Order: sequence, then C-alpha cells, then structure tokens
Amino acid sequence: MTEKLSETARTTTLDPLLEEGWTLDENRDAIMKTFKFKDFTEAFGFMTRAAIWAEKWNHHPEWSNVYNTVNVTLTTHDVDGLSALDVKLARKFDGLAGEG
Repeated sequence: MTEKLSETARTTTLDPLLEEGWTLDENRDAIMKTFKFKDFTEAFGFMTRAAIWAEKWNHHPEWSNVYNTVNVTLTTHDVDGLSALDVKLARKFDGLAGEG
C-alpha cells in the first residue's frame, strides 16, 4: 500500500526535485513542473514516453499541453498528498525530458 511521505522523506526526496525546477503547489500537497520543448512534436513525444511509465507504474499525472509546453502536477490521490510514487515519477519525467 502506498503511504504519504513522512517529514524526513519529504526533506530527503523533495529537496533535490525542488532544485531541478519542481515547485510545491500552494493549494494542496502536490508538486508541479513546466517542461518546455523545441516544438509540439517533441512535447507530445515526451508525453507519450511519460505515459508509458505512468501506466507501467499505475500512477498517472495531472497534465496539460499547449504547443511546446507540458505542465505536470503530481500527487497521490489515494493518500491525499505526496508519496514515493510522485518522487519516482518526477525523477523519471526529468530523465525523459533530458533534465535528469
């Protein structure tokens, strides 16, 4: 079963993500990031690769795409906040975008 991140885990796992451009959502326990690409094709390719991993790990982002920009929000609805799954998916998304 997935659990909400403990205070210790939040510090050790979220701080590196915040240094990589992720931000904390001011309205709920979630992290967000905007990815920018050269064009729509690259943005859509990123979303396709990211979707494969999200499906494989059964953890799906909230996201939107406008032309070359993909906005991503991660949270775990089952625990009403951030979990290790969000951290894992954020790291994977950074890698897929060539940022990790």
